[in-house]
This record gives sequence, C-alpha cells and structure tokens, in this order.
Amino acid sequence: MQSYDTLTEALDGLRKQGFTLDYNLKSDRLHCQQDDIELHPADFDIVDVYRFEGMTDPDDSSVVYAIESKSGQRGTLIDAYGPYSEAISPDMAEKLRYTPKE
Repeated sequence: MQSYDTLTEALDGLRKQGFTLDYNLKSDRLHCQQDDIELHPADFDIVDVYRFEGMTDPDDSSVVYAIESKSGQRGTLIDAYGPYSEAISPDMAEKLRYTPKE
C-alpha cells in the first residue's frame, strides 16, 4: 500500500492509478454526480483507505477511500471521521469498515 503525507497527495496518486470519479456519501449509497452513478454497498469494494488528521485540530480529520465498482468504475470518496462524520445506514457503515487484505 502506498503511503501519502497529505490528502492532496493521496488524491493525486489515486487519480494516476485510475481512481478518477468523485463519489459523495449518502446515507445508504455512494453517488457520483459527474456520471450520475449510484452504488449501494453490494455494488463496490474498497481497494484502499488513507486517514489524515488536521495539522492544528485533531477533530479536523478526513479519510479517503479508493473505490472500485463491480463494473470496474474507479473513484474516490472523501469523508470526515470523528464528530463530523455523516449518519449512514448500518450496511454502509459495515462496508466502510475496511480491513486490508493480508
């Protein structure tokens, strides 16, 4: 797994690897506005996850997910974690609990 120091580096690196779509988190699905794609938890896999903490405020934290749909579309999801994270369905919460493959 690649390591990145900043959120911007992670996004640039993932785009170079073909993760070009931008997903937004909804309560029970991911939505890509640019291509009007909706992915439910069964429709995608998480390839990698990168977490970043704010430089001056630990509450200012984010996570980047590298997402690949079952049909091969690749993109990223940026989300806050901690007190600013979104309320999501149990199925989506389970899906976003990424465990790296050994």
